[in-house]
Amino acid sequence: MAHDLPPAIAAYVAANARLDADGMLAAFAPRAVVLDDGGRHEGREAIKAWIRAATLDSRAIFTPEAWRDEDGRIVVDGLTTGDFTGSPIRFTFRFRLDDGAIAALEIA
Repeated sequence: MAHDLPPAIAAYVAANARLDADGMLAAFAPRAVVLDDGGRHEGREAIKAWIRAATLDSRAIFTPEAWRDEDGRIVVDGLTTGDFTGSPIRFTFRFRLDDGAIAALEIA
């Protein structure tokens, strides 16, 4: 499934599966924005901190199950498993790409 995704998103998903923070961060544009759990994380330093807190600390791995292009955004549905209450949880990731990098990510 991940190999069918646009390259930046596939790279993010592959790095997430390895719990590779640097690999995940590399998929983002320098001024990218992440909206997750009521928070807004803008720019590489803030996104790096978010990756640590939201992903590495709980060993959260997102496994895509289906994706679609929706009004210029790539919408990816799947399960996130990890060391957190309620695992696994179904999430929808909405990506906006710009020049081959993730410019925005909203997780719901």
